[in-house]
Amino acid sequence: MLIVDTVAVLLGGVLLLRFWMQATRVRPPSSVAQFTFQLSDWLVRPMRRLVPGVGGYDWASLLGAFLIVVLATSVRWFAGYPFDLIMLMALHRFLQWILYGFMILLVVEAIFSWVNPHAPLAPFVRALNEPILKPVRRVVPLVGNLDLSLLVALVLLQIAQLVLDMLFR
Repeated sequence: MLIVDTVAVLLGGVLLLRFWMQATRVRPPSSVAQFTFQLSDWLVRPMRRLVPGVGGYDWASLLGAFLIVVLATSVRWFAGYPFDLIMLMALHRFLQWILYGFMILLVVEAIFSWVNPHAPLAPFVRALNEPILKPVRRVVPLVGNLDLSLLVALVLLQIAQLVLDMLFR
């Protein structure tokens, strides 16, 4: 179970990153692009025949991530869980992955800002976080010269996580 979940989280995370990079129109550094596309092309390319990109979004990547979580969750079917419960569990886990992915990106940006703001990946991560932080920055002013929008966004994502968990209990 642990191995299945670990592989599913890693592959699903790559697929969600691929979707988010294309949704935000962020051009990744070549090493990130190479890693992401090589790891996910085997699933995304065939799915694009069934689910084409509409509105500039790579729906095949998003659907691929959802299928991965459904497959990983369906292992519980062998334990006797009913199908409808498995699908609800899969939806819950999928939404958790999305929220955790955003949290990880925000934490990585915070680490870059403290350790090395000029790191080669810092502008890439900053660009991925911009759609999340922009609405927060409109509401949260700078305190001195300190931008608290990262912290506020993390707290809001944690609240969203708690609400999500309450909805699926």
